[in-house]
Amino acid sequence: MSVKEEILEEVLLDEEVVKQNEIVLYNDDVNTFDHVIDTLIYACEHTPEQAEQCSIIVHYKGKCTVKTGPYEDLKPRCSKLLQAGLSAEIV
Repeated sequence: MSVKEEILEEVLLDEEVVKQNEIVLYNDDVNTFDHVIDTLIYACEHTPEQAEQCSIIVHYKGKCTVKTGPYEDLKPRCSKLLQAGLSAEIV
């Protein structure tokens, strides 16, 4: 493979990368672990283990990415988190 072909292949691979948005959940002093876990299971379709791990990360690190994907999929999920009283945003 020539250098030109390698560069062309790299460019094509770069073009296939799709920008994924993220829902970031932020820590607060209001919601219980159980409420956060239940809401992540409901809104983001997490398993109980995923939801528990995210809640612990949020508690100790202050924030955690809880879901990635296309904006159209994340918008209603983020709305559910906000309606449940959690602090989240799509970035």
